[in-house]
Amino acid sequence: MDLRRVVLGALIVCSLVGSAATLVGPPGTEPRSDSVTARSTPIPNATATDRACPPRAAESAVPTERQTEASAGPQIVGLYPNPTTDGNVGEFAVLEVPPGTALANWTLTDGHTTATLPNETASGRVAVSTAPNVTESLTDAPVLALDGHLKLAADGDELRLRNGTTTIDAVAYDRAPTAERWYRTEPATDADGPAGTASPGDPDHGRGQWWPRDATCLPVSTADVDQATAFVLPDSPQVPRETIRDADDRLLLAGYTVTSEPIAAALANAAERGVDVAVLLEASPVGGTPAPTADVIETLEAAGVDVRAVGGDGARYRYHHPKYAVADDRVLVTTENWKPAGVGGESSRGWGVRFEDERLADELVRVFRADFEGPDTVAGDDYRATTSFVDDESADLSATEFPTTHEPDPVPVESAELLVAPDNAERRLQALLAAADDEILIVQPTVAADVSLLESTLDAARRGVDVRLLLGSAWYDADDNEALAADLERVADREELSISVRLVDDTDRFEKIHAKGIVIDREIAVVGSANWNSNSLENNREVLVALHGRDVAGYYADVFEADWAGDQQRFPIGLGVAVIVALAAAALVGRRYVRFDDRDP
Repeated sequence: MDLRRVVLGALIVCSLVGSAATLVGPPGTEPRSDSVTARSTPIPNATATDRACPPRAAESAVPTERQTEASAGPQIVGLYPNPTTDGNVGEFAVLEVPPGTALANWTLTDGHTTATLPNETASGRVAVSTAPNVTESLTDAPVLALDGHLKLAADGDELRLRNGTTTIDAVAYDRAPTAERWYRTEPATDADGPAGTASPGDPDHGRGQWWPRDATCLPVSTADVDQATAFVLPDSPQVPRETIRDADDRLLLAGYTVTSEPIAAALANAAERGVDVAVLLEASPVGGTPAPTADVIETLEAAGVDVRAVGGDGARYRYHHPKYAVADDRVLVTTENWKPAGVGGESSRGWGVRFEDERLADELVRVFRADFEGPDTVAGDDYRATTSFVDDESADLSATEFPTTHEPDPVPVESAELLVAPDNAERRLQALLAAADDEILIVQPTVAADVSLLESTLDAARRGVDVRLLLGSAWYDADDNEALAADLERVADREELSISVRLVDDTDRFEKIHAKGIVIDREIAVVGSANWNSNSLENNREVLVALHGRDVAGYYADVFEADWAGDQQRFPIGLGVAVIVALAAAALVGRRYVRFDDRDP
């Protein structure tokens, strides 16, 4: 028996057994999917989600070709049944009608109550409401007053548009989430009626999709980028600070939590030298808002920085979870929070990138402004006055110094794509994974078994792609990650797939895995804030970049390889036989803790 492997296995067991099984994370803990629990059954073959932006995120948007063909007749194309107003006053429906359509004798009914449209002529999109004065503040579409007492049920309903006694169109919707709008995605059809219309009787109702009011609906943005500074943390905390320090004109910083005093000081200094500075953070992070946030906000506002927190009732996104900055035309995207353990370089393994491109910088500014100026934000001073801040015991621990193993590297890049969730990131990542030919490297703190990207990765493995997944081993992730590794082992063995999973070993190079990255065929690297769970991809605001080019992908692949290999362990030559036997026994007892791929030499 290889004694070095026995000893190593025993040490791994001791390390994992020493991790307390606690269920609640510290303040500011990353949001996780509710479905991430310890599992003992094989991973289901869940189909990949087809979630995407609504076809028309704004009432003035141009219809798609498919919708144009399907909308020969009038249609109900949007609903807003559950606004945040008292008593849902101002709820409305959006109709799309052919040019010059006379609305006389038209009604809307839910089968119980009916409202009559005004005797007017309309063209294109119009909103109809029984409280038009309120509705005008909720939509950009022209608003027409309904005569009647029609109520759009928040728990789901069917709605019919009629001309006299003839049903022109019909839609059905499920429970209406607060402050979300319903957008038409499928036409009503009937064998006897034209496309997009419904004959009298019982038509198939048009179906739709919910989307938060005022949430963006952006496509993937792509630009040719010549060079990018690739870096990782905790090795290079100077890169984010330099980015802030060198700003001349504009400086926008978005984060989940912002507690770093050096970052706050750098932002304040930028504002004091005349840079336009704004900061947006999450109002309700998991575990509560860390206490240092209050001092950071006070420092920033004293320097004239515009600070806002986003979240609360009616929020557009479950969590505002991105970690990025725009400094003039430079874009900085990381996987790390703006706190000492993140960009401060005191704890986490994270990935980051900085590059200069006017187009993508402007696109990210567009995202920031849409989020910053939304109705679910509150000014920093008001937020500080009304929030109960939570002490973070881990912040009291002395900072650990880590070596700089990977220097930041200005590497050539062919192009960069800006991905945002929930708008477009999931579908684009699925496409990138589906195009993999040889290898996929993934680093994540943890992965939900039902996330669509894992299914895309398994599909790649079934095509013959080699897959390696490096997960965190923090106490709050270890059990779930061990269960996932066991499940993936069973899938790999049963289907003869090339899949390897490791939980990061104890290392003196960082404290825990917090990076969220992908390297595909060593030609594409993805860096950003999105965790691999459905909540992150479907409900959170997340920002990522996909970097194309062998040099930039090679940088992150090298970091992955080093973290995968772990630190070289040395053992005393004079290790006693009794100790070896004891360690061997411990290794056998704790066998379930050893990752399945650790059997490789």
